[in-house]
Amino acid sequence: MRDFKGRTAVITGAGSGIGAALAHLAAREGMKLVLADINLADLEAVAGTIDSAAIALHRTDVADPEAVQALADLAWSRFGEVSLLCNNAGVVPGGRHRLVWEYGLEDWRWAFGVNMEGVVNGIRSFVPRMLAEGRPGHILNTASVAGFVSGEGSAVYGASKHAVVRITEALYAGLRERNAPIGVTMLCPGLVATRIYEAERSRPAHLRSSDGQPAEAAEFQSISDNLFQNAPSPEEVAAQAFDGIRNDRFYVFTTTRYDPVIAQRTQSILARENPLFDSLISLSKGKADAEEERS
Repeated sequence: MRDFKGRTAVITGAGSGIGAALAHLAAREGMKLVLADINLADLEAVAGTIDSAAIALHRTDVADPEAVQALADLAWSRFGEVSLLCNNAGVVPGGRHRLVWEYGLEDWRWAFGVNMEGVVNGIRSFVPRMLAEGRPGHILNTASVAGFVSGEGSAVYGASKHAVVRITEALYAGLRERNAPIGVTMLCPGLVATRIYEAERSRPAHLRSSDGQPAEAAEFQSISDNLFQNAPSPEEVAAQAFDGIRNDRFYVFTTTRYDPVIAQRTQSILARENPLFDSLISLSKGKADAEEERS
């Protein structure tokens, strides 16, 4: 998809971070915008910074299939077509560095509801209608490098992103097998300077953890804070995403710093060997400079 002007983009998680940056970039490309987020105030704030009259906003919990269907209905009723769908909304449950057995069921349900079911709901509500239109289009699913690595850290978030990788690969294969004029790009960010780790503020009340949130290890928190200071901006990542869309590229990784870990995991699988895991803290200490994060 190379021609964006005058076409319609639907972006979830558009109230902050990568979603907001995608919205700004799409507007600069001359696209009409349908922006969705669970936090309407954030969404309105982002819309107020975009110089375009062709914007529709919709408060959307992407974990709710009816809400996503309503988003699709709004897009087609307002602009008559959808050419670019960005399934971008994502959350990281607090206490993200707990061991896998320490997470509450509410953490699993919330992360999978937003990160995995949000993508599924977007595909189900938009793809059949995009196919029926028969015009060229594109789908961007925001996954993560966490969908390609393993180990003890961020087990809930990582598991949900592993699911997004599999779903997105299936979407790509299904569209290719049918010679559909719809491309697929999977955005796989590493660390990005966003507010994703503040997502607890948007957790639904019925999914708030009942077993408390253990404090993060002080050593890791210090490292984490430093890494996010050096992480690329959402605007840089959005530009990489649009470059992938424009060039019909499936995998868009924002950094090469995790390549050795991905390769190590893959080699262990192919060799039928027990996995070898670098601790998240030692990995983070190894390459914390901005130059490598932007590679």
